[in-house]
Amino acid sequence: MTKKPFEGIRVVDFTQVVSGPYATFQLAALGAEVIKIERREGEDLRRTNISRKWSDLGLAPIFIALNSGKRGIALDLTKPEAVEIIRKLVAEADVVVENFRPGVMDRLGIGYRTLSEINSKIIYCAISAFGQTGPEREAAGYDGKIQALSGIMAMTGHESTGPTRAGFAVCDVISGSTAAFAIAAALRQRDQTGKGQFIDVSMLEASLAFMSSQVADYTIADHVEKLSGNYSISRKPTANLLKAGSGSLLFAVNNEKQFRALMTALGRPDVISDPRFSNWKTRKENEKALVEIIEECLATKSASDWEQLLDAAGAPCATVRRIDEILEHPQIRSREVLKTIDTPHGPLRLIATGFKLAHGDAEISSIAPGVGEHSAEVLEELGYSASEIAALAVSQII
Repeated sequence: MTKKPFEGIRVVDFTQVVSGPYATFQLAALGAEVIKIERREGEDLRRTNISRKWSDLGLAPIFIALNSGKRGIALDLTKPEAVEIIRKLVAEADVVVENFRPGVMDRLGIGYRTLSEINSKIIYCAISAFGQTGPEREAAGYDGKIQALSGIMAMTGHESTGPTRAGFAVCDVISGSTAAFAIAAALRQRDQTGKGQFIDVSMLEASLAFMSSQVADYTIADHVEKLSGNYSISRKPTANLLKAGSGSLLFAVNNEKQFRALMTALGRPDVISDPRFSNWKTRKENEKALVEIIEECLATKSASDWEQLLDAAGAPCATVRRIDEILEHPQIRSREVLKTIDTPHGPLRLIATGFKLAHGDAEISSIAPGVGEHSAEVLEELGYSASEIAALAVSQII
């Protein structure tokens, strides 16, 4: 059986909420052994308002999505016995990941300097709102706050309604993806140099890096993006959300060939030779008239019917689908994007990674752990006896 990319790598995971758990989940899906460290009562994300059933189990859907494939140990890190457990874990680990505010791990006695003295090859990844240095280093970071600060909200939304945040925790998962990639890079470098290192991931900087083209628009051409509604970055009239039947279609018609395909498929080839629409400059100048022509044609069929017809003709577009709709799409089903795992609560379907490997592909080995589910198991592996483990439980250390 082919080994997975991170097989043999042990990750000690102090992360919580979304950004950090997303990073370590990616590593776990690709073979890493991830040991999740939680406070004794478990982290807040175990319980959300989405489902009373799953929240009562301490396994909210979002927590399952971000923490499956991991083992869990619960510790009171304010107690020296718990710190000693961490020291023993890190001595045999490859990676430590945390997303506390800068300084928290140092105050607990398990910061990078201390842990690197125990294990010089440790790769320590710290995810925070603004990074480990700078005037805002100790400020709290939340996805919405970073969306607002980074410029994402300033270009998302309509002029009539104002800025809006993305419909999911985009800056959290950007930061998690950045952290996972940085850890992979550091592991590769360690193979070459034998050295561990500290990785400083800033949510704000990670978000800006993902907007590199918009940043370059400003730094090179002095252009600042404004609210763009549903326009593509091209701002072309046929790269926007248009009415179709009783629904809507998001068009991505950005070049001349696609424009000709669109007008021909709509039964209006005459528009192609109309002086008002002869090139992209005149089309923009006469955008209202062009949109009226297109939407008049689109009104004759449903959005889904037009999607099939126009896509086949070479005029890219898509209906706006909900999560439940896209998961049942033939494309998604054919590629087996959802991984099914057997759990004590029945089979569950989850997404692992956004790519496929020809060998050693991602898989999800188990459901997210219960609070401290593997505490005794992990401690036994570290050499603790049954009586010592029982005493730690009585003392409320685990």
